[in-house]
Amino acid sequence: MEVILKEDVKNLGEMGEVVKVAAGYGRNFLIPKGMAVLATMGNKKQLEHQLAEIEKAKAVQQAEARKLLGEIDGVSITIPKRAGDEDKLFGSVTSREVADVLTQQGHKVDRRQVDLDRPISELGIYSVPVKLASGIQAHVKVWVVAL
Repeated sequence: MEVILKEDVKNLGEMGEVVKVAAGYGRNFLIPKGMAVLATMGNKKQLEHQLAEIEKAKAVQQAEARKLLGEIDGVSITIPKRAGDEDKLFGSVTSREVADVLTQQGHKVDRRQVDLDRPISELGIYSVPVKLASGIQAHVKVWVVAL
């Protein structure tokens, strides 16, 4: 199944691209969430007309991302958590918690932008990447301290 992406999708493509996906992924996830439309001849022709608008939208996203990059790159945040023996946490620090702390500090960051490979499960200092736009990534220093 071919779809036209209406926004950037991690590990799939960027806004405006025509990509092949599994039928279930497109029909049950991408299209209902408004992330893509079916790549019919009519939609492809419409995409050609909308390419200029898509490029403008990308430029606006890039400009906003660069502005936000200047604000949050190198920011240091502290997340207190309960810890047990050998500095192991009870629970873990997730991308949602990192995004919430950044939002509390006045930086507009969504949890999906925080790019943790896996949740943080030990006390320490971590450099966490935050994907702001396609090709623009900030790094936030996260201090996980005992409560």
